[in-house]
Order: sequence, then C-alpha cells, then structure tokens
Amino acid sequence: MIRRRIIGWLFMTAGITTALFTACNKNESTPSAPTPLSLTAPAGFPAPNDIFRNNPLTKEGVELGRVLFYDGRLAKDGLVSCGSCHQPFAAFATFDHDFSHGIDNQFTTRNAPGLFNLAWHRELHWDGGINHLEVQPLAPITAANEMGEELSNILKKLNADSRYRSMFRAAFGDPEATSQRMLKALSQFMGIIVSADAKYDRVKTGKAIFTQAEASGYAIFKVKCGSCHQEPLFTDLSYKNTGMPLHPTIRDMGRMRITGLASDSLKFKVPSLRNVALTAPYGHDGRFYSLSAVIDHYRSGFKSGPTVDPALRAGLSISNNEKSDLLQFLSTLTDTTFTKDPRFTEPR
Repeated sequence: MIRRRIIGWLFMTAGITTALFTACNKNESTPSAPTPLSLTAPAGFPAPNDIFRNNPLTKEGVELGRVLFYDGRLAKDGLVSCGSCHQPFAAFATFDHDFSHGIDNQFTTRNAPGLFNLAWHRELHWDGGINHLEVQPLAPITAANEMGEELSNILKKLNADSRYRSMFRAAFGDPEATSQRMLKALSQFMGIIVSADAKYDRVKTGKAIFTQAEASGYAIFKVKCGSCHQEPLFTDLSYKNTGMPLHPTIRDMGRMRITGLASDSLKFKVPSLRNVALTAPYGHDGRFYSLSAVIDHYRSGFKSGPTVDPALRAGLSISNNEKSDLLQFLSTLTDTTFTKDPRFTEPR
C-alpha cells in the first residue's frame, strides 16, 4: 500500500515537473507579439511616406531603436553614438558646432541636420545620397571619421549583451541581433520623431495668436522664403545652389557628387526651417553662426555662378525692419514639446 502511494506520488510529481518545464519552454519559444504602433500625420501635414511597409512599427521596435541610437558601442571607440551628433535639445542637430566630432578626435565634413519629420523625406543627407531611412545609419556607422565601426563587430557586442537579446526578442521574436534588425529598429525610432507643435502650429489650429511682429514676419516669409521653404514641412525637399562659395578645405560639390551632373554643382538639400532657432550654425558646412547672418547672405552675399538658383541671383530685398520681423516669425517654429518628449530622449 505504502509502495503504491510512493509510486503514485512520484508519477504525479513527474507530471507536474513536465508540465512546468513545457510551460516555461513554450514561453521562451513563443514570446508575446510586439505592440503595433502607427504614424499619424499631424494636422495640416500630408500623409507620410510609407517607410514602414516592410518594417511594421511597434512599441518594442521603437524602444530598441532608441536604446541603439544613444549607445556608443555602435562606434569603434565605444563613445560616439548617433545621439552624440544629433542632440535632442538642439532639435537632433549638433549644438554650436559647424562639424560634429567623430572617433579619434576627427571631424565630420558636413553640418549635422536636425532629425525630425524624416518620414516625409524620400531622400536623406545634404546631397540626397541615401534613399531610405532604413539604410541611413550605415553611412555614419561605417565612416572612418564618424563612428568608424564594422557591422560584424557591432553585432558581436550586441549579441553578448543579455539586455539587447531580450529587446531583440521582444521586437522581432528572436534574440539574435542582426544588421537588418538593428537597422529596422533605428529606422522605427528615427521615423517617429515628429515635430509639429510649435507656436506656428498652434496658431494654425486656432490655439494661439501671432504677435504683430510675428504676423508681419510671416507675411514677409511667405513672399520672400515660402517658395523653397514650403509649409508645413518648411522645405520643398529640392536641391538648390544658394550662392555660397565652395568651402576652401572641404570642397564639397553637393548633389553633383551623387548625380555626376555639372548642373547639380554646389546644390544642397533645402533644409527645413522648423526649429531653426535651435540648430545653429547653418548651411551644409555650418558657415553661418546666426540666423541674422543667413538673412544677410540672402540680401547681399551672393556669388554668381551657372547653377545658382535663378530666383536668388539678384539677392532678396529685405529691409532691416523686415529682417527683424522675419526673425520673430522664425522663432515661432521652435517646438520644445518634441525636444523634451521622453519617447525621444536618452534612456536612463
């Protein structure tokens, strides 16, 4: 009798243990599905490009991308991250530097643009040399004067980190960090960084009112600047030669480097003016250290050349009073809501 009870107890215990093992094993092999997200166009914006068609946007993917964006281990020296050159408080540009710092005390060769509203851009970089956000990080990661690292080394570092294995598993259903998954996660994070809550936007939605100087500046902007810096993105996404002489050291020919066409010589992408008060210095090479200097260039600083935009060859007629009001309007494009958004800032 006692022997039968012992045998029965052993079988029951074995059954419970097997059930628990099976349940644990099932949880490990079938993680919860990631939480879907969607990118909705802000009021007044056109629909964004379908950049997530083959990369479904999820909460877990965005969070993984955010952690990767601020991780210096993506660079050879373990220090330089994407966030080193694209700082949230500077609208994801580099504060107060014409060129950003790379590894080994090197410098980049172009001014870092602000990273926001990228889902509306079909081409990236000052020369449009990147045609999809998902592959954009490859350029700075592998550039010898920026992050200078090889993908194989990055993946070794990520796969050796238990936290990353957990995050990759949550985002993609598998703990292995691959180059494709890493780039997809970075793309998800950068793609949801949207700036659309400046005073300008609140005026447009009836939640705020321009001052007299701001309203005057807006009227001047629409006549003098609006054809290239089209609302609501404040760029027409085209490439233009705005009369800046060739940088004597960098000798950057702009769009011509991509197309090989002489007609694209010294043409650079029209930058968005959103958050422009936060992103000094200005221009593809950061040669202008104030918005006042930029306006002065458009008033009288032009150099003639065959590819200078025809609308700009004679310069822009802007009086000192108009310049003052224009600067007041440009300040209404600052969006501190997005610069302080905890979804975009460095994880703690």
